[in-house]
Amino acid sequence: MNERKKTRTVRIGSVAIGGGNPVIVQSMTCTKTEDIRATVEQILMLEEAGCEIIRVAVPGEEAADAIPEIKKQIHIPIVADIHFDYNLAVRSIRNGADKIRINPGNIGSADRLRSIYQTAGEFGIPVRIGVNSGSVEKDLLDKYGAVCAEALVESAMRHIEISQDLGFDNLVISVKASHVPLMIRTNRLLSEKTDFPLHLGVTEAGTVQQGVIRSAIGIGTLLAEGIGDTIRVSLTGDPVHEIRAAFDILRALEMRKQGVTLISCPTCGRTEVNVEDIANQVERALTHIKKPLTVAVMGCAVNGPGEAKAADIGVACGKGSALLFRHGEIVEKIQENEIVARLVKEIEQWDND
Repeated sequence: MNERKKTRTVRIGSVAIGGGNPVIVQSMTCTKTEDIRATVEQILMLEEAGCEIIRVAVPGEEAADAIPEIKKQIHIPIVADIHFDYNLAVRSIRNGADKIRINPGNIGSADRLRSIYQTAGEFGIPVRIGVNSGSVEKDLLDKYGAVCAEALVESAMRHIEISQDLGFDNLVISVKASHVPLMIRTNRLLSEKTDFPLHLGVTEAGTVQQGVIRSAIGIGTLLAEGIGDTIRVSLTGDPVHEIRAAFDILRALEMRKQGVTLISCPTCGRTEVNVEDIANQVERALTHIKKPLTVAVMGCAVNGPGEAKAADIGVACGKGSALLFRHGEIVEKIQENEIVARLVKEIEQWDND
C-alpha cells in the first residue's frame, strides 16, 4: 500500500473529502427524483447500508424543485447531477443541493459555466467536474486519434483551468471510463497533475457480479497506490449493492473498518457440513452490523482456529457439529443445526456491547 496522496479538502455538506480524510462512499438513486416519497425511501435504505453522500438525477425543473423536501427527510449530503441545462444547476443550488456534478463539455459556453460557478460560490458549495470517455471533445479526439488517458486528462485539466479563470476552485474531479485499464491509467496521470480531490469509479461497470469485479480492480488498484478520495461502485440494479461493494473494497485494503469481514474456506473433500450454505446465511444475517468485525466460517480442523487467528469470532465445522471460537480460543461445541443461529447471536451480543 502506498501512502495516500494529500489533496485539498472539500466539504460537501457535513462531509469532508480529500485532505487525508477517510475515503468516502457514495451512490446515486435510480428513482425519479421528483417522486419524493420513492427517492427518500431509497436514500434512507442507502443510509442504513452506510452511504455517506447521495447523488440524484436532475433532468428537469420538477426534479430540481424536489430537492428541498428530500433534504428535510434525509441525513446525508445530496448532490444534483446536471447535464446540458445550466439553469438546472443554478436552480438546484438555490434549492439546497450540497454539491453539483456537471460535465462541462455538455453545458456549453463560458457564460453558462460562469453562472453555475458564481451561484455555487455564493452558496459555498463545491462542483464536481466529471469527464467520461464517451464525451471527450472533438478537438482532443482529433489531436490524439482516439479516446486515451492523455485526451481524458487534458479535457479535465482544460475544465479546471476554465473554472479557475472564472474565479472558482472549490472542485472535485472525476475522470471515468468503462474500460478498466483506461480508467486506471487516466487517474494515475490525473493525480500527477492536480491536487484537487479525485472521485473514482468505473462508469457503466455492469451487473452486480461483473460490475463488482471490474470496480474492485479499477478502484482498488488506484486506492492501493494512494490515489482517490471518494468512490462510487456503479452497478446495474439496487444501489444498496453499490454501498456494500464499496465498503468491501475499502475493508479489503484496510482503509475503512466498518462492518463485517467474512472469512470462509472454499471447501474440499474433508468438509462434513454445508459450509457454503452456512457462510451465505451468516453473511446475509450480518449486513446490519456496523462495528468492524472479522468472522470466520471454516469447514474442518485444518482450516479451523489455527488458520483463522485473525478472526474475532468464528466456527470450525466438523461432522455434525462445530467449535465456536473467539480470537483463536475455543469457547464451546455446538450442533450443526445450531451453527448459524449461535454464531449470529454471539456476533449481535458483541455488537451491542
